Amino acid sequence: MTTDFYLTPMTPELMCTNIKESVAFYLDILGFNIQYERIDDGFAMLERQGSRLMLDEIIPNSDGTWTAGPLELPYGRGINLQIQTSQVKTLYDTVKGSPAKIFLELEEKWYRRDMTLLGNKQFIVLDPDGYMLRFFEYLGEKPA
Repeated sequence: MTTDFYLTPMTPELMCTNIKESVAFYLDILGFNIQYERIDDGFAMLERQGSRLMLDEIIPNSDGTWTAGPLELPYGRGINLQIQTSQVKTLYDTVKGSPAKIFLELEEKWYRRDMTLLGNKQFIVLDPDGYMLRFFEYLGEKPA
């Protein structure tokens, strides 16, 4: 048995309202793959180009949910997950042609780090529960 899925230093686990809808979104629109799932538990471990995340369906009246308070849509308010990808324009075009909600259109953005600018081509899409997914392709560095 391989344990490669344990080698990612950080893997966010996102609560979702409908595991089937969420898994379909991540697979069919964003190009993730299922590493493994527990269908009876409403759980899936997903991967895309080395980035991993877990989806966990909220089961009403269950004590198995780890939440610090009541959940209200959209989930993940105040957080966006930055996910590096190759060919971000191709992914953007796929997402744009789907029913998914684009939060930030494709842009080129340069961020300052001391006397250097770090470039990203990026966009943000909302998943079915409102989590912000910021896909980016690294453009390199240039002097500030």
